[in-house]
Amino acid sequence: MGESPLILGVSGLRGVVGESLTPEVAMRYAQAFGEWVIEQNAPLARVVLARDGRLGGQVFYHAAAAGLLSVGCGIHDIGVATTPTVGVAIDGFGAHAGMQITASHNPQQWNGLKCLVSLAEGADVEACAPTANAASEIIARFRARDGAIAPWRVFGERAYEDDQARAHWRKVQHTIIDGDLGLGATRGQFHICVDSVNCGGSGIAEELAEEWGCRLTQLAGLSHGIFPHTPEPTAENLSGEGGLCDAVPGLKADVGFAQDPDGDRLAIVDERGVYIGEEYTLAIAAEALLGAMGAGAKGAVLVTNLSTSRMVEDVAAAYGARVERTAVGEANVVERMKALKAAGENCVLGGEGNGGVIWPEVTYVRDSLGAMALTLGVMAREGKTVSQLVEKINGYARGGGYAIVKRKQALATKADAGPAVKRIAERYAGERVDTQDGVRVDFDSGERAGSWVHVRASNTEPILRLIGEAADEVAAGKLLDEVAGIVNG
Repeated sequence: MGESPLILGVSGLRGVVGESLTPEVAMRYAQAFGEWVIEQNAPLARVVLARDGRLGGQVFYHAAAAGLLSVGCGIHDIGVATTPTVGVAIDGFGAHAGMQITASHNPQQWNGLKCLVSLAEGADVEACAPTANAASEIIARFRARDGAIAPWRVFGERAYEDDQARAHWRKVQHTIIDGDLGLGATRGQFHICVDSVNCGGSGIAEELAEEWGCRLTQLAGLSHGIFPHTPEPTAENLSGEGGLCDAVPGLKADVGFAQDPDGDRLAIVDERGVYIGEEYTLAIAAEALLGAMGAGAKGAVLVTNLSTSRMVEDVAAAYGARVERTAVGEANVVERMKALKAAGENCVLGGEGNGGVIWPEVTYVRDSLGAMALTLGVMAREGKTVSQLVEKINGYARGGGYAIVKRKQALATKADAGPAVKRIAERYAGERVDTQDGVRVDFDSGERAGSWVHVRASNTEPILRLIGEAADEVAAGKLLDEVAGIVNG
């Protein structure tokens, strides 16, 4: 095994192919996960298995299958698919868990195994990311495994399931129709340009375009698994010659959508070729859904993490809804959403500022297909371009705009993070302070109204991550300068 890291966490396992990640490592991790799933459920537990389509993923796909089968799990094999498609398939099959072979937005030489679990809610099964406690138990099992397998009579069976991209789209469409959301009037209206980085997202983009009558241009929809650029859907990676930002105005498309390899994140490019930023993905989804709900939006709840833009709160407030915030991490967002639902709250949407939208009526997994449908739906319903939707959202800002600045602040040791966070909380005690994950301070009045800062410790190195948002980058930078001074004591 090479010197590159093997990353273990709530999202599963990631490593560099041929170095930290080998077929043997993948098989042992799948065995550990399979044993945990059986222990939580019952013998003959069933797991949905898929891969994001990146080149070389077949090796770890079959290694994971061998690991799951060898400890007694049955497999619903859905082939190349997005992570949210796995979530929909778990719910559809009534399976106990899912495993996706992906390294998300990591570069080509990386791969990994992402886990989903199912939680029974009455008669329903709802797939989501594992909690931190569950992930820790799986990691402990992996580290302790010696490669032992079950007796041959206990081996699981593998069933091959086709057409799951279509099943995913049907779930989105039924959610729109059954909820009477008025989001589907797009037939023939739009030319959409999609960059799926030649991975699993191309299939669901095709389903959306076909069913809603959109003209579709795919820049990287060949599904051969070789990325045309660094796969994270950032402005830098989409702005080169021939890239999405170049192609949308050149093709006179109405909107550009960029997915990451496993299709759980979505970035949007407006009709002018402007990358609007992943923070706007969740805000546009909120605008689409709450606007379609009419009077039903009043009292609704949305959930996001402490590092996500305040724009989603401002959108919610415009419709009489509210936002609750959690510690950073998809699992934390989902856990709060489910708790709110169990308490009788109308929790309609969640997500994170990285382009991850969680529409619980479809799946409790970040979902680029749902985000695309919501975006096109609100464009059709309001007759607005993407740039006009951004302008509408910016109009909610109390300070006049939304500009986020991110920095890292060095610490002498990781132990210094706690006292630094405490000093910040004390310094701004008169403001709205949240300490569930480091410290977030919201300024609700005065010249900084609408601004906020979030400071949290890195899990891997002696630094603090500082994120600030204000009306413009200058104001956000000044806020971070002030916070950095407090950190330094």
